Amino acid sequence: MTEQTTTSTPFAQLQQQMQQHIIGQPHLVERLLIALLADGHLLVEGPPGLAKTKAIQTLSNLIEADFHRIQFTPDLLPSDITGTDIYRPETHSFEFQPGPIFHNLILADEINRAPAKVQAALLEAMAERQVSVGNHSMPLPELFMVMATQNPIEQEGTYPLPEAQLDRFMLHVMIDYPDFESERQILDLVEKEAKNELQKQKKEGKETLLKKISQADIFAARQAVLELTLSDNVKDYIVACTLATRTPEQYSESLKRYLQYGVSPRATLSLARAARAHAWLQGEDFVSPEDVQAVIHDVFRHRLLLSFEAEAEQMTPDALIDILLTSVPVI
Repeated sequence: MTEQTTTSTPFAQLQQQMQQHIIGQPHLVERLLIALLADGHLLVEGPPGLAKTKAIQTLSNLIEADFHRIQFTPDLLPSDITGTDIYRPETHSFEFQPGPIFHNLILADEINRAPAKVQAALLEAMAERQVSVGNHSMPLPELFMVMATQNPIEQEGTYPLPEAQLDRFMLHVMIDYPDFESERQILDLVEKEAKNELQKQKKEGKETLLKKISQADIFAARQAVLELTLSDNVKDYIVACTLATRTPEQYSESLKRYLQYGVSPRATLSLARAARAHAWLQGEDFVSPEDVQAVIHDVFRHRLLLSFEAEAEQMTPDALIDILLTSVPVI
């Protein structure tokens, strides 16, 4: 067993533990861990009731991190997220009252239900890793990750995120309803959890305590991910995938027809970091083109701007990325 595999073992166990609680969503669990290891943020889109909240809350229970959920609503103000100065009569001075953004793991629930100013306040904190109120700038915790959610079913009374703000998210994860077997396991799990809760109320002190992964271990894992071997050929492949979205005519006639704007340099960086984290989670000691292909849909999906012709033919970003993968040769 290599040193890298030994280091990643606690996170492999973490992934298994999360999948025991978040049934039928292995892709979401893996992407949460990739975002955590790559120091990025993720946008999750899917119908309600698919354990999006439970996923990040379970993660916070298994690592050394505090969690806060922010429900985005049309009447939310930027200060409700960042915090504000409060006047203290006893001292005749203002004192900053931190908002919920000053936590390690943030769930921005239904982010598209809040106005643009509120969205901007959150996304600025995500990008700058600090909050500015008045003349003061307060740094956010070193371990800081945002998981935002969107409901694709209800679009009335929502404020869609502009492309420039979507670009702040490393990953855009699409999830769907579980299959029959997973749904059946969910039913059994919820009943079991309810019975265990009743037993706990009757007889206290009989809990199985899982060893949490410390923040020091998380930062060490991030460093190990960065030190993973990324060859020049794989770097060239990543850049080629990016350039294929900007100069599609050089790669495929279909890409040229369906693409209006390509991805930004931030997508190149996110693709490299996500591919590293994916390879590390698999216990590999180098990044392969397969790792790039495994995460490229989640990295590019929200960054591509499709043409009118693509929308008329009901072409999806995922289908376009499939065309891109077949058009760009593996170097």
